[in-house]
Amino acid sequence: MNDPSELSASEARRLIGLGELSPTELLEACISRIEAVNPQINAIVATDLNRTRKEAKIAEKAVLAGNALPPLHGLPIGIKDLNATKGLRTTWGSKLFENYVPAEDEALVARLREAGGIIVGKTNTPEFGSGTATNNLVYGPTRNPFDLERTSGGSSGGSGAALATNMLPLCQGGDTGGSLRNPATWCGVVGFRSTPGLVPRENRTLNYTHFNVQGPMARSVPDIALMMTGCVGNDERDPMANPCNPQAFLDLEPANLKKVRVAWTEDFGGVAPLDEGIRGCFQKVIGALKNTFQSLDARNPDFSDARDCFWTLRCVNYVASHKTRYEKHRDILSQNIIANVEAGEKMSLSDVSTAETQWRKIYRDFQVFFENIDLLIVPGNATPAFRIDDGIPREINGKKMENYMDASLIRSALTLTGHPVLALPCGYDHLGLPFGVQLVGKRRGDLELLEIAMALETTFSRSPGLKRPIPNLEDLE
Repeated sequence: MNDPSELSASEARRLIGLGELSPTELLEACISRIEAVNPQINAIVATDLNRTRKEAKIAEKAVLAGNALPPLHGLPIGIKDLNATKGLRTTWGSKLFENYVPAEDEALVARLREAGGIIVGKTNTPEFGSGTATNNLVYGPTRNPFDLERTSGGSSGGSGAALATNMLPLCQGGDTGGSLRNPATWCGVVGFRSTPGLVPRENRTLNYTHFNVQGPMARSVPDIALMMTGCVGNDERDPMANPCNPQAFLDLEPANLKKVRVAWTEDFGGVAPLDEGIRGCFQKVIGALKNTFQSLDARNPDFSDARDCFWTLRCVNYVASHKTRYEKHRDILSQNIIANVEAGEKMSLSDVSTAETQWRKIYRDFQVFFENIDLLIVPGNATPAFRIDDGIPREINGKKMENYMDASLIRSALTLTGHPVLALPCGYDHLGLPFGVQLVGKRRGDLELLEIAMALETTFSRSPGLKRPIPNLEDLE
């Protein structure tokens, strides 16, 4: 057997079930990879390896005893440092929580453990998940494994980089304006923003909102489906919880793409800023898919109000989440948190009501847009991964970006729809960095979207120019 850390999660789990791979062997391979690569990447920021090794031995004993094994049994998992982990340092990337060790797991973490996952460590994130670059005052930046001078993306950048370098087979992330999709695209892995409520949250800041979604990141679509078995469930504390049978994610089969009706758009009809190099890469992908589907047509959903709508509602979330921290600890908060809270406090009730009205229209219009299609394909990011020292994408095609959210509209507009979105890698961009697309499925069509993505991933794998990019790990050791 090759290095077990190189196995997909699905294959590793299959071998564990057959008794051909021990959970301890897999864990030790991942630890060796972490020790070799993480000092250069800084993706994994907190571990308790003594505890993790004990859990792997317990998992191994269960295999040897012939016990019934849960779906994630023995699989090492990374948890984003925005999610509380019992006995394991959790900082939210903030100096406010630099030495905080939770007494209990967050519900999602508990579900992943119950499904058999072994929590190896925490993955890096910007402070409170705010930003498209993973960097904070506690741990510093996470670097892109394809170019150490560039960002891995954010806010789930630690998870994206850990997956790309085979440190872990599965990682958890979160997504508001693209925090799963952005690092997945820039690190050449898969990220899944499911329909809001499918993965319940007990600590939702605002009761009813499409915005933040927790979910899986992995190196393949089948691995995403496998991890979803440990993510879904019910939680009466979450008013948006939408219970689903976990088994459904184990019964998926690749879709027949000849029956799939597809629309595509480069930039929502000029609404979203898009680097011209990225535009060219996307056009090549669409060209390569021209005979793949039942239909493939250029269509633009109406997102003309999406920028202002998302910005306003996002700032409302920032005020709800961080106002007290801002008032008491402004001196140690990042400028990004401060700026977002202050922007929110300047907004009026009229601003918020206008945004809510815009949001309703965007949502309803998008349902009409999807009446005669099964899938929408959109570029994964507006730009290549930018240099860490730049902090944010400063301009696109010579036009200055007012803030980092302007460069994120290609992703954040889709947040407003409430539809599931999967980021799928497909080769390299014009700078030789990972490139990917967003696949948008029907409302609550998560299973169908995963089946389409499985088939499309296989299609990409057969083309040298569209295969999942893989970093040169020898250069990182």
